[in-house]
Amino acid sequence: MVVQLGIIGYQNHAKRLISLTENNPKCNLQYIFHPNKKIDDKRGTNNLKDLLICDAIIISSPNSTHFEYIKKLSNFSGYIFCEKPPVTNLVELKKLKQLDRNKQRKIFFNFNYRFSELNKLLKTSSNSKKLGQIIDIRITASQGLAFKREYPKSWRANGKTNKHNLLETVAIHYLDLIIKNFGIMKHQSYFPRNISKNGTSYDTIQLILTYDNFNVSILNSYTTPFVGELEIIGTNGYLSIKNNLLKIHTPRNTFNKNNHFITPPVVLRKKFNIQKDYVMSLKKSFDFFISHAFKKKSFEKELFETSLLTTQLILENQISKKK
Repeated sequence: MVVQLGIIGYQNHAKRLISLTENNPKCNLQYIFHPNKKIDDKRGTNNLKDLLICDAIIISSPNSTHFEYIKKLSNFSGYIFCEKPPVTNLVELKKLKQLDRNKQRKIFFNFNYRFSELNKLLKTSSNSKKLGQIIDIRITASQGLAFKREYPKSWRANGKTNKHNLLETVAIHYLDLIIKNFGIMKHQSYFPRNISKNGTSYDTIQLILTYDNFNVSILNSYTTPFVGELEIIGTNGYLSIKNNLLKIHTPRNTFNKNNHFITPPVVLRKKFNIQKDYVMSLKKSFDFFISHAFKKKSFEKELFETSLLTTQLILENQISKKK
């Protein structure tokens, strides 16, 4: 027996998930749902009820519709794989918290970076003799999507329903990783902008997270060339990922012949492709979900709770910009 699947969504990120279903021997994709568009695929349907015969349903629709579908599937007894963010407002978040505990433990929100090498890197860096005490972390993930011809008509560019789409879709991953490895920050600041003017949602954002002894900066944009970089600066060394290369420089006490501080030597150098790490983390996350559905095993309640915590912090940032 395999896990029979239905998916809500059929293009962009949903295409990636469809590909994963077709390459996992433990599952079989039966239905691809869209509420009104005719899908050129024999598995296509415009009837949501068709999906109810499945063992599991994937929600990969625009952010603002995630809770709507969870609500419509309230009587569905199978497993739900829902893309992040789980919800886009605090009212919906409260309703998710009130779901029956057994229902909660059959819902998996796809914070796939939890399965990434980047997550492992942050974990080891927090207790690293090579780096020492961390004093600053900088994450940049950006690309030029806002200048593509199709962007202005996409749901991501619609400020009425997805004004904070970068915060909800991209930054949320990195915020989740930081919380997972370092706990809740003392303070967070959110700086959104619309630089391209191609659409009405924010196409560039920055999050500044303040901890007792260090700060974290997360920059995401749809208005730049592709940039995928990480820098962790500590009291004894620093780690950088740039141009698909990871390097660690240490120790701090590195001097020239005049006893002046100079750049420490590279003690570790290896390839680290951030794009490939994302692809692999998505596969691992999806396989994790299918494994639970295949074994008819509930998810740990901590997964549901931490997903809602990260989402709450994202929503609080949005509210701060309405004041």
